[in-house]
Amino acid sequence: MNMLSFLGETPTIALKKAQEECGEDAIVISTKKISSAKDGAKNMYEVVVALEEEVDTKPSKKSVYTKKIVAKDPKKDESFQASVYDFRAEILKMQDAIGQVQKSIWDPKSQLYDLTIPPEFVDMYNLFEQNEFDQEMTYTIMKKTIKQLPVALKANPKKVNDFFKLILRRIIPIKHEVPLRKHQRKITMMVGPTGVGKTTTIAKLAARYAYKLGQNYKVGIVTLDSFRVGAIEQLQAYTNIMRLPLEIVKNPEDLIEALLRLKDCNYIFIDTAGSSQYDVDKIELINEYQNRVEELPIEKILVLPANVKQSDLTDVYANYSRLNIDYLTFTKLDETKSFGNLISFAHKTKKSITYFSIGQNVPDDLIVSDASFLIDCFMNNSCPRR
Repeated sequence: MNMLSFLGETPTIALKKAQEECGEDAIVISTKKISSAKDGAKNMYEVVVALEEEVDTKPSKKSVYTKKIVAKDPKKDESFQASVYDFRAEILKMQDAIGQVQKSIWDPKSQLYDLTIPPEFVDMYNLFEQNEFDQEMTYTIMKKTIKQLPVALKANPKKVNDFFKLILRRIIPIKHEVPLRKHQRKITMMVGPTGVGKTTTIAKLAARYAYKLGQNYKVGIVTLDSFRVGAIEQLQAYTNIMRLPLEIVKNPEDLIEALLRLKDCNYIFIDTAGSSQYDVDKIELINEYQNRVEELPIEKILVLPANVKQSDLTDVYANYSRLNIDYLTFTKLDETKSFGNLISFAHKTKKSITYFSIGQNVPDDLIVSDASFLIDCFMNNSCPRR
């Protein structure tokens, strides 16, 4: 095998010379920069190729160029210093450039109403799409970010992500948990459609306040749910384990007496019967219970599943809002990969989030409302365990 060297002012020129003489069968062994432009001289690059013995290496009549045998050690020549020319950095730059071009060639999603999404925001925009974020809110956030984020930061993906996280933190309404003082009292009614996890959420909250906060609060539970098979038995099982009082109320006029029997409790949780959001009669029945104790301040929390579309959440809220909802609690976060609907819905209804339920385990699978937690779910398309 013969080793041949070709010189040129650029690596491309040297490689072209090698191909012209040796053909496509030549194997490139190395590419070096053997001299730098100084004192009026020019840059000089050396391409070393290998050829099989039978290959004709006679120069073409059409081209004249410099050729030398590699046996000569260029390091001994004091007129230049050889340095290896690494193409990897150039290739990586080209790959980044191609990636940016690919991101910009996406139709029709690059256009959001009258707004064109810049290539550096494409990944974040895709994240908003995957999380089923409200499109009007996406437009507002994107427009604001394009306008406010300094140009120097737009090229840094981490800075772009941090800026979007900051915006999300500002739009997520959170109700921070404030434990009661010793002689205070609070009544909370959990309402919502069938199967969203109201009863299990109440069991988690009861265990939290009775045993996990270190205050030894007195906790009582009232159930109005006499419709669902096994509802009362389920709560009785929880209250027996936790040694908590349970009041079963089947008529609106009996609610005030049940609450009086629990007058020594700091926290009282009322479990209601679930129903379709379109079953207005059952929702109005809950209102009848409220009207019997209207002199008592009762906090109403709408319990909603995270694994439904925003349009479904809106339908539920539209009909349950007749109960004068105060706050929201989201369940089943472990059963979805989309969280933009929760953020969009809470922001549009202007109702603060109190708790997140992330599983069936009582009392562990309950997260006190935290914007950072919901943003992590959003960014990772999954619910992190704590």
